[in-house]
Amino acid sequence: MDLSNFKPFNFQEGVPYLSVTENGVTFNKAVTLKMQKPEYVLFLIDRQEKMVALKACDEKTPNAVKFFNTNRNNTILSVRWNSRDLLNTLSQLMDWDLSKGGYRISGTFYQEDNVILFDLKESIIIK
Repeated sequence: MDLSNFKPFNFQEGVPYLSVTENGVTFNKAVTLKMQKPEYVLFLIDRQEKMVALKACDEKTPNAVKFFNTNRNNTILSVRWNSRDLLNTLSQLMDWDLSKGGYRISGTFYQEDNVILFDLKESIIIK
């Protein structure tokens, strides 16, 4: 039996999601692991569809932002951005009041493009 096209499933990765709270935007460890710990990413916003995407890239890509720090303790796999501008942008786009609670959005990973899409319209409230 030829199993050369099969790849093992990693049960430790979990479901990728991002959380938006008044303290920042946090990507859970599943995002980091599924994307294979990218050092740089693009954070893309589709205002019309109210979706965001995280796409791995290299540091020379225009608008690339540092994501996973390969030089630090690699036991912490979640990533947090504390950009007030990003929080304001997402809050205004979705009409969220982050002082009353945060939001969690599950992502869909597209391995062939090394990108995760998050549909902000599918957010759930976290307190």
